[in-house]
Amino acid sequence: MGNRPDELRALLDSVAKQDGDRVEVVVVGNGSPVTGVPEGVRTVELPENLGIPGGRNAGIEAFGPSGAEMDILLFLDDDGLLAQHDTAELCRRAFAADPKLGIISFRIADPDTGETARRHVPRLRAADPMRSSRVTTFLGGANAVRTKVFAEVGGLPDEFFYAHEETDLAWRALDAGWMIDYRSDMVLYHPTTAPSRHAVYHRMVARNRVWLARRNLPALLVPVYLGVWLLLTLARRPSVPALKAWFGGFKEGWTTSPGPRRPMRWRTVWRLTRLGRPPVV
Repeated sequence: MGNRPDELRALLDSVAKQDGDRVEVVVVGNGSPVTGVPEGVRTVELPENLGIPGGRNAGIEAFGPSGAEMDILLFLDDDGLLAQHDTAELCRRAFAADPKLGIISFRIADPDTGETARRHVPRLRAADPMRSSRVTTFLGGANAVRTKVFAEVGGLPDEFFYAHEETDLAWRALDAGWMIDYRSDMVLYHPTTAPSRHAVYHRMVARNRVWLARRNLPALLVPVYLGVWLLLTLARRPSVPALKAWFGGFKEGWTTSPGPRRPMRWRTVWRLTRLGRPPVV
C-alpha cells in the first residue's frame, strides 16, 4: 500500500540474493503507486485497494492467466524478509520431489528473537514450530504455490478482502487432491504484531468464517463448524467492543453472499481429519 518503502526494498534485496535461477518479481500497488523498486521488477498499480486476496490475484495474473508463465509463485508480505539465500532453491526442490505438493507454508520468525508465534504454525499441534509436517492451511504472507493449483481450482476469494482467504484456497486445493506442507526450514522474518491491531479485524474474521463454511463445507458441517468457533470466541473473552464487532460480522456472513458454493467431498473431510484438523474447528 506504499507505506513501507524501506521494508519493501529490504525484502526485494533478500529475493535478489536467492541462490539459483533469478526470481522474477512483481510488486502490486493496492490502491497506491509503486515507486522506488529496482530495475527489472514488474509493477501493477490498482486504482483502488482490493484487499489482500484481490491484490494477490492481480499479482498472479501479472505472470499470465493463473500465473501460467511460472511453475511456482511465492507470496511475501512487504514488511517481511527472506532469512536465508536458499529458500527459493528449497522450494524448487520440494515441488520437484513431490508432484502432488501444491502449497508450501513458510515458517514466520521474529527478526529480533527468531521465535515463531503459535498462531504462525498452521496446525492445531503448534507447540513445536521447528517440526515440518503436512497441514491443512497455510500462511498468506509467506508461502509458495504451484501455479497448476490456481489453474485447477481458481485464485483467492476476492470477496473476503481480509482474513481466511488462505484456508478457502487450501480447502479447494485439498479437495482437488493437492497436498500442503509447513516447512520450518523456509523462513520469512516478520515483526511480531497482533492481528487484532486492525480496526476491522474482528468483523472480517467473523464474516469470512461464515463465508468460508457456506462456500466449502457439506451442509451438515456448516452449523457444527460455526458453532464450535462461536464457543471458542466466547471462551477467549474478547472485549465488549471486539465482541460487538464479531457478532456484527457473524450476522453479515449469513445475510450477504459468500460467492459460489462448492462443498468439499466427504473423502476430503476425512482427509482433513487424518491430517489432524477436521473441518469442525
